[in-house]
Amino acid sequence: MNAFGLIQIGLILSSTTIISSLQCNHLPLQQRKVIENSLRLLDKMGKKFPQQCLREKMSFRFPTQILHSRQKETVGVAIEEIFRHIFYIFSKNLTLAAWDGTALDQFQNGLYLQIEQLEACVIKKHIQHRWNKEVNRLKLKKYFQKIDCFLKDKQHNLCSWEISRAEMRRCLQLIDKMTRKL
Repeated sequence: MNAFGLIQIGLILSSTTIISSLQCNHLPLQQRKVIENSLRLLDKMGKKFPQQCLREKMSFRFPTQILHSRQKETVGVAIEEIFRHIFYIFSKNLTLAAWDGTALDQFQNGLYLQIEQLEACVIKKHIQHRWNKEVNRLKLKKYFQKIDCFLKDKQHNLCSWEISRAEMRRCLQLIDKMTRKL
């Protein structure tokens, strides 16, 4: 390969690194936009909360302490983990949900893109190692397992999905509140 070809490859790699770091610098703003869009899509996916589902409502108790770190990277890892769990839940047995499929697809795509963005930006080596050992990760996993078990126990019926959708709305609002503080 000639010197000109090597220079072109070097310029492409350096510009990619610069663009990537610029995106990471604006991550909190991007997260707020993604969350705002996700909340809008959650509303668009379904109609008003069905009255018949009110008696089935359940408190899942989101572990808010996991978002109360002063380190942006730790919060970023927690948010990435939350998005992964939400994506997983909304990728399952949705046949009885009766939601707008286009809005659901856009919701899932937005979460997936944000997960990839967070994964690229968060310095994972030492933070991920610490995060894996923390009780917070287990609390978060337990929270989402409660939702998953609730859906399974109710056989993924309409009310269980509507209750889960309302809970994900609350979860995203908590993330939004925390990212505004960072």
